[in-house]
Amino acid sequence: MSRAFVFPGQGAQTIGMGRALAQAYPAAQAVFDEVDAALGESLSALIWEGEAEALTLTANAQPALMATSIAAMRALEAEGFSVSDAAFVAGHSLGEYSALCAAGSLSLADTARLLRLRGEAMQSAVPVGVGAMAAVLGLDFAAASAVAEAAAQGQVCQAANDNDPSQVVISGHKEAVERATVLAKEAGAKRAVMLPVSAPFHCALMQPAADAMAAALADVAIKAPVVPLVANVRAEAVSDPDLIRQLLVEQVTGSVRWRESVVWMAGQGVDEIWEIGAGKALSGMIRRIAKDVTCRAVGTPEDIAALKG
Repeated sequence: MSRAFVFPGQGAQTIGMGRALAQAYPAAQAVFDEVDAALGESLSALIWEGEAEALTLTANAQPALMATSIAAMRALEAEGFSVSDAAFVAGHSLGEYSALCAAGSLSLADTARLLRLRGEAMQSAVPVGVGAMAAVLGLDFAAASAVAEAAAQGQVCQAANDNDPSQVVISGHKEAVERATVLAKEAGAKRAVMLPVSAPFHCALMQPAADAMAAALADVAIKAPVVPLVANVRAEAVSDPDLIRQLLVEQVTGSVRWRESVVWMAGQGVDEIWEIGAGKALSGMIRRIAKDVTCRAVGTPEDIAALKG
């Protein structure tokens, strides 16, 4: 059995996530305490008792999802499971930071501060209303990329997330993305829907955020992860700290090559993937990408008890 640990990205957040873990495991509570201290505010209070609208703000959602993932990882470790038992770690967009933290490449405090900055930088890179994202269902990445290119007409319009064989997310200027949804349907897409996001992630419009992350990451200690990271923009394993630093900057404007990443891991013999943290979105994608790979979502004490059973 060859296992990989993967970590969810934005959209998985829910009020109350991680609370049961913190109540059941002192090591999980310590994660939320350390993140609160690193940010100089009670993010945990927002996660557990706040308003969904505030948690959904990119600057809050990113460190909150990471904290929940690492709390789940610490709970797993308390039960004798270790990240070093895995062949690889990977994460979807911001989940890449959770993966690096879990694998000992980034400290928890640094990861929290980097994700707060990343969220703020991505939010401020493009004025509200200028950019947009849309999910295209029923076209593969090549077809969706061709649609995005045709829709650009001098504006930015890119295939941003290759999530699974039937779901690609397009990002860019709002008018161009709207044109892309029409062209996608003409090209045979089952559906093309605008997404309720606050900024156009993973496209060239995010360059100011990439520049901000380059400056921030230059000052942060990055160690080689205890197991290799399957990087979003490469869809293959990396371990060199300098390369990881570079790829974290590139992923702000680059495509999230999730489908290819899962295919690559399966090709390396991975036959079991655990999704660590909030929700089950990645597990759904993985089942559509690699039908022979077993998926488990690990985000509650009950999930961990089932693993022990």
